[in-house]
Parts: sequence; structure tokens; C-alpha cells
Amino acid sequence: MTAFPLQVRGAFARHAADYEGQAALQRGIAWRLARLCRNLPPPPPDAPRADLGAGSGLLSRALLHHCPALGERPLQQLDLCPELLARNPLTTSGTAPLVWDLNSGLPAALEQAGLLVSSFALQWLEAPARELERWGRALAPSGWLAVAVPVRGSFPQWHQAAAAAGVPCTALELPDADDLIQALHSAGLPPALHQRLRFSRPARSGLATLRRLRDLGAGSSRKAPLSPSQLRRLLRHWPPGAPLSWDVLLLVGGRIG
Repeated sequence: MTAFPLQVRGAFARHAADYEGQAALQRGIAWRLARLCRNLPPPPPDAPRADLGAGSGLLSRALLHHCPALGERPLQQLDLCPELLARNPLTTSGTAPLVWDLNSGLPAALEQAGLLVSSFALQWLEAPARELERWGRALAPSGWLAVAVPVRGSFPQWHQAAAAAGVPCTALELPDADDLIQALHSAGLPPALHQRLRFSRPARSGLATLRRLRDLGAGSSRKAPLSPSQLRRLLRHWPPGAPLSWDVLLLVGGRIG
């Protein structure tokens, strides 16, 4: 495992106890994606199913609410962070949770999968488009894939403040939406649905915004942290009271049986 996945795992592990209380946006996106899955044809009944990067189980719980028939065959809860999985109520019933680094592809047991879902996990991988294509290729005939992921274009307030301050923007570099859509096409899954939506989280200040990401465990970056003086310059140029905006791509695709 390379340094960045270890950094991500450590950050979420340190803040696992706070995750559910901080993850309002992630919870809302999970419920929106689950609603989009309500009218999908049922996946093959005997094919494996998994929530990739399940964490505390927000997406799987939303799916059980909107698609209760999925409860007949639970989704395996798979994540790199065992501390988050330990707080996932779905790991006490159904299939055992699996600690797994998705940068290594999918476990062999998920080949010919009937349903693969993921929310706010793909962006942490080293090559999101490549891994998404792998997920699509792993589907069985009549299998479905449903993904929500923040994409490039997010955090304009942060990027603008960094440019005005003359300091590096240390926000996580996010995948390009068009590259992800193309990855599904390359996997033979023209998206049955794709939406790109913008969401904002209000904040009192730039410092409050950065602390919220840290407290969620989502503050990891491949870039070196700012020095104290650089951080002060960044915060002086952050628009007062500006919300942090996220561009989120929702993708649903299926393999024709």
C-alpha cells in the first residue's frame, strides 16, 4: 500500500467516532443515489453484491430504505478503514465486513457481481477512472453499478482564495466527470443515468470549513500542508462566510443481460 492510501485510512480511523455526526452531505447524497435506484430491475439473485468504500454504511442503509428487496441478500460492506466498518450497523448482520484496498482492484469474490454501489469513495483512489472501469467490467449480465463521487469543479472558493493569496491549493485533486463517464462506456456500460449536481455546505469561515473536513476524516491531500504563514494568508483571502461547494457526479449503469 502506498503512502496516500495509508494517509487516508489513518485520517478516517482517527475521526471514525465523529464521522456520522459530521457527514450530513454524504448522508444526503447517499439517499439521493438510493432513490435513483428504486426502479432498477432486480440484480441477479445469486450474484455477489457489495458497497465499495462502505464506511459506516450510509449508502447501504439508504438502499435498504428505498429498495427493501435488497435486504434479502445483504451487500457486503467493504472498506479500507476497519475503524469505520466497526461503526457500521450492517456489519453485525448479513455477510462479514471486508477490509480491502480498492486500489488493488476488486476481490476475486466480486467477479460477476450483481450489484456494486459506492458513494464518496472513488475520489480517494489513485486512479479513479481505471478502477471504475474495473468495477463495470466485473458486473454479471443484468448486473448494476451505482456511484456517487465528487468531481473536478468542486471547492471553487478554496481554489480562488489560494490563488488570491499566492499559496498552493491543498484541496484533494478530484477526478474529471467526463473521464468517469467514459470509463463506464469503456467497460461496456453506457450510463443509464448520470447527473452532475452542485451542493454547498455553509461555514462561518475558511478555518471552520477546513476544520470540518478534518473532523470528518476527509482532510487528506497528496500535496504538502501549508506552512503557518501560508495558512494565515489563505484564510485572509477566504471570502467571509462563503459556503464550500461540491460538484457531485451520480452514475448508474447496467450490463444488458
